[in-house]
Amino acid sequence: MEKKRIWLSLAQMGGEEQRFIKEAFDTNWVVPLGPNVTGFEKDLENFLGEGKRVTALSAGTAALHLALVMLGIKAGDEVICQSFTFSASANPIVYQGATPIFVDSEAETWNMSPEFLCEAIEDRIKQTGKKPKAIIPVHLYGMPAQMDEIIEIASHYEIPIVEDAAEAIGSEYKGRKCGTLGLYGALSFNGNKMITTSGGGALVCPSSEAAQRVVFFATQARDVAPHYQHSHIGYNYRLSNISAGIGRGQMLVLEEHIARRRANHAFYQKAFKDMPGVMVHNNPNDVFNSNFWLTCIVINPSEAGFSREEARLALEDANIESRPLWKPMHLQPVFAASPYYGKHVCEELFNLGLCLPSGSSLTEEDLVRVIDVFKSLQNL
Repeated sequence: MEKKRIWLSLAQMGGEEQRFIKEAFDTNWVVPLGPNVTGFEKDLENFLGEGKRVTALSAGTAALHLALVMLGIKAGDEVICQSFTFSASANPIVYQGATPIFVDSEAETWNMSPEFLCEAIEDRIKQTGKKPKAIIPVHLYGMPAQMDEIIEIASHYEIPIVEDAAEAIGSEYKGRKCGTLGLYGALSFNGNKMITTSGGGALVCPSSEAAQRVVFFATQARDVAPHYQHSHIGYNYRLSNISAGIGRGQMLVLEEHIARRRANHAFYQKAFKDMPGVMVHNNPNDVFNSNFWLTCIVINPSEAGFSREEARLALEDANIESRPLWKPMHLQPVFAASPYYGKHVCEELFNLGLCLPSGSSLTEEDLVRVIDVFKSLQNL
């Protein structure tokens, strides 16, 4: 009999979601506004702190896009983006007609390298006569980026930061929540994230005025008039009251989900401690406090005796889902013409790295099954 499928990262309901959804139906609030939307935004603001304002949107990608709209990014502009990420970090740059400038990672956090960020800015000024219009660092797999250094560089050149915290709700850098460290911060509530609204996201804004402007653009940029009048291009990006109801229920168990993912990571850390050639990605020091949305490993084939791909296929044979790390954006065909600054850090991570099952519903038996596959590979 085939063993049950172990998935990489499944959504887990907390039990209260149906109450908020039922309330939306009972009151006929089924559109992209209503008490659940407002309540979900307040829940997020209370969780994040820092006096930030949050706008609930249809996706994390929409949040990044509207941040660039708010910053006035347009055709001919350049925006610096971490290369080691999912394409949703870079696509909104192109939506605005701008050019993504990709920057390599540093080895500790796997996120944007301050060294190559500085090099990229200086070279773009030299090449084009103008500086990039925004910087998009990503807190990859929940691990905070080196934000002190990135903020210092951004401040020096007076370039705004848009944090891609899609994978990092609950992660902290020096005690501050990821998503609150830049001018804007994007969150995601896709089905595989720490909490879900089925599909959805949010933009963390610096002020109430900015949040109101984001809502304006997210609701088709309709001018104040008794008829439909538009002076700006708008978007249909607002989150529905039903989806927000799921989010409200999920917020009640967010801390539990974070604790569970961190416990999964601790299990893997202990299990791989004495296994040659397998390194678990971990917080570099006490400044970083990842939510460990996904636990990731790097496999050195010469030491481990097996490769990343051999491990992935062996896990699949055992009915366990795993996934290679993100393929860097500067290696993607669609971005082949975009400039890249760095060496080969993110390329090497892509070649050697693997994401392991990390969902908050995993049992110890599930985690043991994962480790048993690696033990069997060792004994071949």
